[in-house]
Amino acid sequence: MSGGGAGDREPGDREPGDQESGGPESGGREYRLGELAEAAGLPVRTLRYYQERKLLPPPRRTGRIGLYSEEHLARLRMIGGLLDRGHTLEGIRELLSAWEQGRDIHSVLGVERAVTDPWSREEPLTLTYDELDAMFPGQITRERLRAVADAGLLEVDGDRVTHWSRRHFEASVAFVQAGVPIEEVLAAGVELRRRLDELAALFVRLTSQYVVGGAAGQDPDGLAETLARLRPGAQVTVEAGFAAAMDRQVRAEIDRVLGGLAAHSD
Repeated sequence: MSGGGAGDREPGDREPGDQESGGPESGGREYRLGELAEAAGLPVRTLRYYQERKLLPPPRRTGRIGLYSEEHLARLRMIGGLLDRGHTLEGIRELLSAWEQGRDIHSVLGVERAVTDPWSREEPLTLTYDELDAMFPGQITRERLRAVADAGLLEVDGDRVTHWSRRHFEASVAFVQAGVPIEEVLAAGVELRRRLDELAALFVRLTSQYVVGGAAGQDPDGLAETLARLRPGAQVTVEAGFAAAMDRQVRAEIDRVLGGLAAHSD
């Protein structure tokens, strides 16, 4: 975003809540409003709006001039980072309010990072419709792609199709090449997504109810550490459970096939 221009700078304006003060709080550089906007890469009107929403503290006053500190600039950059991570301004205001009430901001942000850091590190794969058609001759239609996109497995943008995971796509291709009809592979992918969403919802509910809402939730540092420890545990639980389930299902299928062969030989 562009910085504040000279026409936006009104150092004589007194902002609501401005405080008279005799000297800088931190001993670092101080900025007038337009200078702070330029340093933060934001319009002056955005800074005024943040002040109205209690996101930005009032400046130090020397006469009619408001002076902002490096702490103001750091807060603006933090607000920008939280906005980039998907937070709303109201959510950011609540985080900052918790900090100002005595909770360490690093602890608060540590909890935020533990909750919102991406779980998936998958590399997406984008192909054109013609490339997909060459890979699966006569098996890919635009209607089928739209149906799969509606289920959340793909994103379709004109002739470009993006799968959320290169590894998942390659595994699906292997099944098709092994003889499984592509419609069955796609249906399995949709069903897998549904069931994994149910599992994820279960973990989120338990964590929210008993960890965040429990005793651990009263200690931000401890909560962030607990949430970070639970992340790999949840993944291992699903992976180990799936491996054990595969063992059971494979044995059951072998028993079924062998039983059928024995009955046929009789």
